[in-house]
Amino acid sequence: MKQQLTADAMKKAQEEASAEVSALRDELNEKSQKVKDSQKRELEFAREKRQLQERLEQFDLEVEKRLISERSQIKQDVEKNVSDAYKLKERELQMKIDSMSEQIDDLKRKAEQGSPRDRGEVMELELEDILRNSFPNDVIKPVAKGVRGADVLQDVFEQGQHCGTIIWESKRTKAWSDGWLSKLKDDQREAGAEVAVLMSLVLPKDVESCACLNNIWVTCYDFAIPLASALRAGLGQTARARKASENRGEKMEMLYGYLSGPEFRQRVEAIVEAFATMKTDLDKEKRAIMKAWSKREKQIERVMRSTVGMYGDMQGIIGSSLPELREMEMKALAENGDEEDADDLKEKASV
Repeated sequence: MKQQLTADAMKKAQEEASAEVSALRDELNEKSQKVKDSQKRELEFAREKRQLQERLEQFDLEVEKRLISERSQIKQDVEKNVSDAYKLKERELQMKIDSMSEQIDDLKRKAEQGSPRDRGEVMELELEDILRNSFPNDVIKPVAKGVRGADVLQDVFEQGQHCGTIIWESKRTKAWSDGWLSKLKDDQREAGAEVAVLMSLVLPKDVESCACLNNIWVTCYDFAIPLASALRAGLGQTARARKASENRGEKMEMLYGYLSGPEFRQRVEAIVEAFATMKTDLDKEKRAIMKAWSKREKQIERVMRSTVGMYGDMQGIIGSSLPELREMEMKALAENGDEEDADDLKEKASV
């Protein structure tokens, strides 16, 4: 009975143990399967992750390629737009520069040429200045603008005495006009001037420096002052004669005839021509004298050296009985000193 119970207990225990082992085995199998499934899922996840990573890398590569391509296209578009805008701006600036250059050239041309009125005023002011500087005792009166008449009136004075009036007209044009003479003659009558002078940069064909045409003196700029000096001398002589022959109508008529006649004109022309000739001769003489001075200086130097050499030879032959000449001694010392200095320089150069 006891053995039966023990056997039953053992059997029951074995069955329970077997059932428990079977349950544990099933649980183990189940867990193993879960582990396998988990590993499988992990592998799939890793594979999917790797594939996703590859796809991401491929996507990044494509995106980078697309960005590079789009960046290059954008750069080209921007450069094209900038180039087009720059070309337009450059063309606009070039058009402005060309327009401004034309305006500048036009202004330069106008400034260089100036209006005829401006050129005439400049010539008139220059005439006033040279007359005032050359004849400080005279009264130089410019004719006011807008007033009909010539350019300048020169009242000639000698020792406080009014000797007469010279009326001046200046012209700065490219061509000569004979109508100027008749107009200046009318101005001379209106102003009551004794002498009329027309100074022009352009002279008639037959006039080189100055001439009297229809009792109007015509001159260039360079001979204006010499002509004025000669005319002043004539007016002074006439004034002195007028004062000496007051109440002598016949002599006054003679003087007036002399002043307005060809003899006086020829004398003035001779004075101006003599002035020009003297100036030319003076320049020639200056050059000739400088050349002659240089030539004579060399000749004198050769004569002195020959004389000193001859004196030395004679002194060596005759001895101390030959009279001493101080100038010769000084000249010889100077030449010896120059020769010694030259020898010293040669020695230093050779060293």
